[in-house]
Amino acid sequence: MEVERDSIFLDTNVVLDHLADRQPFSENAHRIFALAEFGSLELHISALSFCNLYYLLRKLQGHEVTVALLAKLAMLVQVTPVGDREVRAALGSGFNDFEDAVQLESASTMQRSGVLVSRNARDFAGGRMQVLSPEEYLASRIERGI
Repeated sequence: MEVERDSIFLDTNVVLDHLADRQPFSENAHRIFALAEFGSLELHISALSFCNLYYLLRKLQGHEVTVALLAKLAMLVQVTPVGDREVRAALGSGFNDFEDAVQLESASTMQRSGVLVSRNARDFAGGRMQVLSPEEYLASRIERGI
């Protein structure tokens, strides 16, 4: 019997919570990454997130440590693109936050339908994907028995 495997897109804030161990948010982020490491969850992260994460983590941990950390991250996740289509769609989206619009457009390229997991779900209101907080996503797994 094949175990159901979710496919989710992580907003940068959830990944940063995990990598920088930002309390109190990191506990649920750690749980999500543990599910991926055990193979019961497929994670997708925008190419833009890698740039944002480098910028933020380099200030905390330096260049070499940050690059090594992002290399490990890249082995665990699927990277969704940010190209011409995503930028043009984000510019025309009407979102107040351009970076969030780019994230949503990048998430829309996922092969399997999924949810966007963010601590700032309201920032994605009106988008085409279901948006859940890390807590809501983990609770939904329990409700579905996976």
